[in-house]
Order: sequence, then C-alpha cells, then structure tokens
Amino acid sequence: MGKALIIGCGGVAGVTARKCCQNSDVFSEILIASRTLEKCDALCASLSGDQTKVRAARVDADNLHEIVSLIDRFRPEVVIHLALPYQDLTIMEACLKTKTNYIDTANYEPPDNAKFEYKWQWAYRDRFEKAGITAVLGCGFDPGVTGVFAAWALKHHFDEIHYMDILDANAGDHGYPFATNFNPEINIREVTAPGAYWENGAWVHTKPMEIKRVYDFPQIGPMDMYLLHHEELESLAVNLKGIRRIRFFMTFSQNYLTHLKCLENVGMTSIDPIDYNGARIVPLQFLKALLPDPATLGPRTVGKTNIGCIFRGTKDGQEKTYYLYNVCDHQACFREVGSQAISYTTGVPAMIGAMLIMKGIWRRPGVFNVEEFDPDPFMVALNKWGLPWAEDFNPALIDDA
Repeated sequence: MGKALIIGCGGVAGVTARKCCQNSDVFSEILIASRTLEKCDALCASLSGDQTKVRAARVDADNLHEIVSLIDRFRPEVVIHLALPYQDLTIMEACLKTKTNYIDTANYEPPDNAKFEYKWQWAYRDRFEKAGITAVLGCGFDPGVTGVFAAWALKHHFDEIHYMDILDANAGDHGYPFATNFNPEINIREVTAPGAYWENGAWVHTKPMEIKRVYDFPQIGPMDMYLLHHEELESLAVNLKGIRRIRFFMTFSQNYLTHLKCLENVGMTSIDPIDYNGARIVPLQFLKALLPDPATLGPRTVGKTNIGCIFRGTKDGQEKTYYLYNVCDHQACFREVGSQAISYTTGVPAMIGAMLIMKGIWRRPGVFNVEEFDPDPFMVALNKWGLPWAEDFNPALIDDA
C-alpha cells in the first residue's frame, strides 16, 4: 500500500480518484491537488467512507516550486498528472527534483502552438534513468490502452504487425447543441489541426477532416469517422515491430462538425491572443468558458463508446487480421462513478498504470510509453476494473487512405 498524488480535478481526475479508492489494497492514501481548492474539497467529500484516505490541497501546476513543495510534504510514490498537457514538463521537473515516479495521460503541447509530440518528454529519458525513477507517458485510453493493445497483439497474435488502425467512436448523446466530452480547449485544438498518419517510415500530412470513412462498430452501428493526427502514432511507429502504417480515426456527428466549422469561421477556435476591452484574451479559452464543463455531462449522456485497434500482419508466415476493442456505456459509468464514458475510459487506465508502478510491475528507471512494458498485467486489470475488452478475428477492414 502506498500514497499517490493526483494533480488535476476535472472529470478524468474524479474517475481516477474513485478507482484508487476502490483499489485500497494498493492506494492507502491519495492527495488531490489543483488550482481550485474548493473543487478538490468537494471531490474528497464525495469519496468519504472509502478505506483509502483522501486529502485535498491547492497547487498551481505551472509553478515548479509549489509542486516540489507539495511533493516534499506528501511524499507520494507516484504523481498522477491529470491536469493540462501544457504542464507536463513542469511536473516532470518536480518529479526529478523529488525523485518521484510520474504518469500522465497526454503528451506535452506548447500553449502557443497546437502541436503535440513526444520529443520534449523523451528528452527527459537520461535524467529519469539517472534519478532511478519511472515516467510512464500517455496512460489513458488513446493514447494508453491502444498502446497496450498493440503490445498484446504483437506478443500473443503476431510475429509482425504491418498495419494498425485505431478507431475511436463515441455514440453518446448529451442533448446540448454543442459540447465536448473532454477539455474543450484540448479537444478543439486537436480536431482543427491538420491530420497525419505514419506510412513507410514517414509522415503523410492531410488537411483537417480531409479523409472520411464509415465503419460499422460493434454495439454502436455505422458511424462517420475522420482521420486525425494522434500522439500514439509517433511512439508506436518507433516501438511496434514491423509496422508499415498506423492511422487514427475518430467519429464526429454532422451536428458537431457544423457547429465547429461556424466557430472556426468566426475565429472562436483561434489560439492567437487578441485585444478585447483593454485585455488580452485567447478566443478558444473564452469559448471554453462558455461551453458546458465535460465533468457535468455524466447525468445527461446516453449511449456507448467503442475504442479499439484493427491489426494486420503475419503469424507463422500467414496473413492475419485481429480487432481488439472496448465498449463502454455512458450511463453505466455514471451510475458507478458519476462520470460519462469519455472520462471513465481515460481515468481507469491512469489508475491501472499508477497501480502497476506502485506494485513494481511497470517500474524501471527512465521515460517510457505504455507499449514498452509487458501488456499482460494491464490487460488483466482492464477486465477487473471496468474496461473489459473483446476480440474479433475476422473484422471488416478500413479502405486505404
């Protein structure tokens, strides 16, 4: 049993905290810290009665000194970073200074440039190795479970994986004209950015939403999906043996895309600051303040998600296809932890990764992506902690882009 520090107090952090409390054999105590102490206090109050001891604290995740001071006072075995990806490097620096293990769910993204890649965090490899501590990057669902799925497929079903398509479908309905299921600022930056996929050792770049496909998802049905650039493509291109092409597709309704295009056309999705009544504001951050908080969507979201990976490769000299996926019900998630499925599918893997670090199963000095560890204990934990997976050995394939 040990202590974990959760930085962040949004929807994902709420799920992770509740799952840590369910897993009190591993998590004896958690400290939930964010910029707004009242939110942390409210979350802790909702967790009362669990065997895991819970506490709240205020911390500015952009302030290195404050984070170091908090870690020094609490002395956790692991810091679970569930705040903003802009803060990855600051929190990693704090973990280095205090020799504390680190885990996050999204890679670093500069605030002034909608470009996410692992180079900034991979640059910490030697320092974490010399400090004797572990950093696990991108341990949500995508990235996260998708990387574990790839490692599992390669270990148990393929000698080489040549093609991998990641499919992220959300058939949930929250009833609002327009809302995002996770942080609006991060979501919109991701969706409006140019697309890209990895093929034959190089990036192929596309316009935003240029490539569309329709796929018939198990338990959901046919949905429109669009090719995006996503961070796990970068690490899997390096770590997945034999890979020739990796793509990422996400579903969007026409209603969502229409609203997004209108907002984009009038400049509301811009990350460039403007002057307004003597103040400098970022339009996208202002839009975020107007949109529903994703943490409040749980009671009103119905439907299911389906996130998984289709693999093509060879086993014993024979061609093989394999589809590995999870289906998650929004209302079932809300009944269990008070959250919709998007937060659930990210928050549960964060707890599992932290658990594996604390138990020493995924602990070795350095900075790693999830696919670099043994996938078996993670796959067992997914079934135990609420994200059971399913397999299809004859899946429909995605047309070539």
